[in-house]
Amino acid sequence: MKGKIVLIHFPFTDLTSSKLRPALVLMEAEKDCVVAFISSKMPAEPSPTEILISENYEEFAGTGLKRTSVIRGGEIENSIILNSTTIECGKRIVDSLIGKGSMTVSNERNLPKGYKLIIGENAFLSI
Repeated sequence: MKGKIVLIHFPFTDLTSSKLRPALVLMEAEKDCVVAFISSKMPAEPSPTEILISENYEEFAGTGLKRTSVIRGGEIENSIILNSTTIECGKRIVDSLIGKGSMTVSNERNLPKGYKLIIGENAFLSI
């Protein structure tokens, strides 16, 4: 399924509920899957880790998306990310251990040098 756009439940920042959203499958393993969040909420100025999917592209009809959207990403390097984890912060995370069921979010859109994190299970971190 790598490269396919799928619908999955993304939790809200406060973890009270979730919403069915499109996501791009980046990697699929036997028991795990890594996806990138897709949003139709367009940023005023895209960050270096965001990719625009425009309605004007010839191949747009094949995506299954309804309107121009952006793939939101970040950078993760030399880190261990356990299952059921959501990282929706657009930051560079390096040399980190992120526990299962945790969520990392941010409202800032710039990439710093990098964050080194150790986050326990079912934690919530806003950076």
